[in-house]
Amino acid sequence: MDLHSFSNDTDHVVEADRAHVWHHLSQHKPYETIDPRIIVEGRGLRVWDIKGKEHIDGVSGGVWTVNVGYGRERISKAVADQLTKMCFFGGMAGTIPGARFSEMLTDKMPGLDRVYYANSGSEANEKGFKMVRQISHKHHGGKKSKILFRERDYHGTTISALSASGQEERSAQYGPFTPGFVQVPHCLEYRSQDGTVGEEYAAKAAQAIEDVILREGPDTIGSLCLEPITAGGGIIVPPKGYWDRVQELCRKYNILLHIDEVVCGLGRTGTWFGYQQFGVQPDIVTMAKGVASGYAAISCCVTTNAVFEMFKDDTDHLSYFRDISTFGGCTAGPAAAIENMLILQEENLLENSTDMGVHLKENLHGLMDKHRWIGDVRGMGLFAGAELVLDRDTKEPVPEKQVAAIVADCMAQGVIIGATNRSLPGYNNTLLFAPPLIATKDDLNQITDAVDQAITRVLG
Repeated sequence: MDLHSFSNDTDHVVEADRAHVWHHLSQHKPYETIDPRIIVEGRGLRVWDIKGKEHIDGVSGGVWTVNVGYGRERISKAVADQLTKMCFFGGMAGTIPGARFSEMLTDKMPGLDRVYYANSGSEANEKGFKMVRQISHKHHGGKKSKILFRERDYHGTTISALSASGQEERSAQYGPFTPGFVQVPHCLEYRSQDGTVGEEYAAKAAQAIEDVILREGPDTIGSLCLEPITAGGGIIVPPKGYWDRVQELCRKYNILLHIDEVVCGLGRTGTWFGYQQFGVQPDIVTMAKGVASGYAAISCCVTTNAVFEMFKDDTDHLSYFRDISTFGGCTAGPAAAIENMLILQEENLLENSTDMGVHLKENLHGLMDKHRWIGDVRGMGLFAGAELVLDRDTKEPVPEKQVAAIVADCMAQGVIIGATNRSLPGYNNTLLFAPPLIATKDDLNQITDAVDQAITRVLG
């Protein structure tokens, strides 16, 4: 096949895609009558589809990944140079970019010391779960094996990751699930379970976790796995005081705190990691997406030395962490991650995330003043959500089909935004915004102007 001719024959590309590609998170029935969307180029904050239409990307590659934007030649060159020199070796040996990036990464994470490489966020979380289970068998006589997770949080798409899914529609039809995963209530103040708000609600939301701990038995629970800010479950920033209490509970009951930074990590909220916004000290931190901004596949499960030391016992031939991620040994990931981190530093993109995040929320609050359909605006850094309701008093959610219509209207305008979908029955009603961290005020104005027009057309 002449690949050059293939790439220039757009009709052929579309038909090959329609005939052979199984797209993620997509119902394919419509593709019988409409063309699948194919993205062919990206520069900065903008992407172009195969028909030549330009779009502003308000969700960093559709799934909150391309933190430093598209077209970064220094990253692609670093990856190409590294692959030519040494492309891969299994993780039982080290590589130069793996060693370099682990040092750079842990320098940004005081108190954490060891980096386990894999290639997706789901896989990184699986590693954390497996560590907890092995610690249970090795150090607790099989006790402390349960893993707590939170309603509305999401930790990946493998069966065990879905066992820790707080989003019913994500996990529906994929059971039976891995036993030993136990849900705790959400901490979304806007939908407070008992009507309390502020620090009173924070205390009660944390108390709800303790209630589960006491119900299950502290000696049965090994870890608590939480997103620092819930992403696909609706952009939920925990209320003030919540994280302090969570940390206290973990220390009180000897429970490892596992924080899932797959979305929030590498500057998304304005700090290197989302948990750093709240002053907590985790035992396990997982990350993927923004680690290399999509330029190569990489994820990391980072632990304290205290966790790492529990796997060092040469008198027991089963004591080490008997796990491997084949492509955790690919050097492209850490090579891309090194350049990605340098760009974040050199261009002050964490600061830009903070500053532009303020502007984004101001714009969304402006839309809230204009449109009665917006019930709540929340977020941190360039990570924000606007929850749509039919009535602000009752907080009845706007139906998912209308939310999807707003997203589609924005797409037709050349602006890509996101929305909660296939997550919580009846509550897939939050518009999501997570543009690359290079976004300017003008970019954000164009994004929210498109939302303004879309809401007007769809909801009136």
